[in-house]
Order: sequence, then C-alpha cells, then structure tokens
Amino acid sequence: MKLLLTSAGWWKEPKIGKEFLKLVDKKPAEIKVFLVFTPLKDFLDNKYIKRILRQFKEVGILKENITFFQLNKKVKKEQLKEIDVIYVLGGNTFDYLNGIRKTGLNKKMKEFVKKGGIYVGLSAGSYIACPTIEAATWKHADNNKIGLKNLKGLNLVSFLMTAHFEKKYRKTIKEAAKNTKYLIIALTDKQAILIKNKQVKIIGTGKKNIFNTKNRL
Repeated sequence: MKLLLTSAGWWKEPKIGKEFLKLVDKKPAEIKVFLVFTPLKDFLDNKYIKRILRQFKEVGILKENITFFQLNKKVKKEQLKEIDVIYVLGGNTFDYLNGIRKTGLNKKMKEFVKKGGIYVGLSAGSYIACPTIEAATWKHADNNKIGLKNLKGLNLVSFLMTAHFEKKYRKTIKEAAKNTKYLIIALTDKQAILIKNKQVKIIGTGKKNIFNTKNRL
C-alpha cells in the first residue's frame, strides 16, 4: 500500500514533492495522474487547479499525462487502466465523500490501492482516506450542507488526520480526541504522511503533532 496524505501538496514544502517521486519510482515524464475534484466551471482557470498543475510541473509531470475527473459522472474502469497515481484535491470534505460514492470511485480507489496504485490526498482528499471524516468537523469545520449522515471514509489507513494545523487549534483537537477511538495526526501545510506498505512516516518540516497516542498506528 502506497499513500501520501498532505495538507497542501508540496506547494509550501518542496521536500514532499521529492518524496512523492520516490514513492512513484518512475521517470516524472512517464507518470500518469488521475486528478479528482468536485465539479468546477472552467476548471482550468480555477486558481487551485492552476496551483496543483504548477506543483506537477515542478516535479516534471506532463500536463498531457493528467486525466481530469470531476465528481459528476460515473467512473469507467478503463479510465484507471494505465494510471499510476490517483490524486484527490481539497475542498468540502462532505461533498468529496458524497461524490466518490455516487460516481463509484470509492470502490475503484480501494481496488487501485490494493493492486499497488498510489493514492495522494490534499486536505479533503486526505480526510476521505481515513476510517471516518469526523476530523473535518473540527477546527475551521467544513459545512455539511448536503446533510451527509454516513461519515465512513475509505479506511485506507487506521488513523485520523487533520489538515492545516496551527498551534491555535491544539486545544480544539485535544478536546475532539476525547471523543474518538482513533490516533490523530495533525499536519501543517509543510507536512505530509507517507505510507509505504506497513510503514507510516511524517515527512516535511516542523514539530510532529500526534494526539490519542494510546492508540497505535
């Protein structure tokens, strides 16, 4: 199993981009990415899409090797046939979880990872890889405007993560930790969680922030 869970990709920490390339272990120009995001009008003009495309360019990934997939239509098996990386962007976590279920991408993602494909999450994309997305209701909480009741995630990892961590959120997360059975890893925008087989490693710069340490990874 190979995953890279991030707050902000490698936008603020280039070291994460280098670790990403090591994880894929292919020439950058040969890497094929399946980029997942919630529906956007004129998405190539969206500032967040532009930002992620710049990040891909920085590590040598070619734009023509990127498949853009909006969560508004069913995924087809052949779309993932030659893909090396499924990269799920950020946004409203509830919308993402609802979207991957409706498109059938949730099952395809699990199969993809099980067969050795690489999963990369950015913020919301990282939350949905966890057992539940309950951490998205903490701190600057995502708005569950769609009234999603089933918060079960993809369960690709055994812990919860929370993105965009800052010192001011420590108290909030400590309180939330009392009400969950999972270990919690809080990532700043300069950190990521690298999972390779059974090894879990926090990479990037800055202090590691882990809560509910009585529970193991």
